[in-house]
Amino acid sequence: MKKYKITVNGQTYEVEVEEIGGQTPAPTQATATSAAAKTTQLKPQPQPKPQAKPQPKPNNPGIAGEQKITSPMPGIIMSIKTKVGDKIQKGDVIMILEAMKMENEIIAPEDGVITSIDTSEGASVNTGDILATFE
Repeated sequence: MKKYKITVNGQTYEVEVEEIGGQTPAPTQATATSAAAKTTQLKPQPQPKPQAKPQPKPNNPGIAGEQKITSPMPGIIMSIKTKVGDKIQKGDVIMILEAMKMENEIIAPEDGVITSIDTSEGASVNTGDILATFE
């Protein structure tokens, strides 16, 4: 066995390391460790808790009661399922957005009436672009 002195966070420790896989060394007489050498069992430090992700902001309110539906990702508007004046309920499909060859439903976050459609079929949109407005 080989003896090493290791310093961790300013504290010195004496350790013995056994080589495995080579020839087995002849047994040796155990030696008493010096009073200066400390044997301390280190406890794992708790990992800092990940900070909670910021909650997404609700649709940006404009005029009193008016809500914006924004694009959650870049893509192309494949079809628009509603028109101005349509009554919508929470969960209704407003339009279909194609992103990374997948069709994603843009759904109504709340009940309301569509006041404007701010995009068109085939339009390319970016994250955060306003797609429609309702109140």
